[in-house]
Amino acid sequence: MTKNYDISTIPGLIRTENVELDEMQEMCMEMTHAVYPHDKIYGQFCSIEEYIDCPPEVVFDYLADTKNLGEWTYSTRDMKKTDCHNTMVFNDAIGGITDCYCKTIANKDAMTVDYHCAWDQGDHLWMIYLIRVIPAQLVFNKPGSVVLWTNCHHPFYDHNPFPEKAPKEREGWVGDAWNMFYAGHTIEMQNLKKILEFRYKRDICELQGKKAKS
Repeated sequence: MTKNYDISTIPGLIRTENVELDEMQEMCMEMTHAVYPHDKIYGQFCSIEEYIDCPPEVVFDYLADTKNLGEWTYSTRDMKKTDCHNTMVFNDAIGGITDCYCKTIANKDAMTVDYHCAWDQGDHLWMIYLIRVIPAQLVFNKPGSVVLWTNCHHPFYDHNPFPEKAPKEREGWVGDAWNMFYAGHTIEMQNLKKILEFRYKRDICELQGKKAKS
């Protein structure tokens, strides 16, 4: 890439050099609606966020442990190992008797936890749940964690790519619920928050009790 490339030749950029402040404010007002169309909010991306009153290291370690999905998610239960390294399989109660395969990819330095998942088969894990843990001290100037969670609308949500793998008795497909992802994930995020805050506060109380006795 050329270091001295003139970005003013790139069409469509909006910068103070070519758009006056008044015009910028008008554009922002135009983009800020009192009511947003459903597909604008629940279109290609589904993103939620939450503050959790628990140290980021604790939050990360909990999320990075795949078996904990059986606690804070609404419907993934009964985790089992598979023949594929690091890939587990749950039953997803939303799909009735549906296998949900999951491989957790975690990076402790970046504090990211990505769940690579798929219904019915574990060869192509296309449902990607992207999670980042941020120290709240950095962004809110207080202890705790901020958790960001994003899903992208993969085209397979619209059409099951492996219909032959689906249980014969199942009528629905995971993508049928895409417009409910925001609400469902928000509920699950609240589960995560409640579990972590409860356990962390309990551990703190137990530690304080031990110190008082010593």
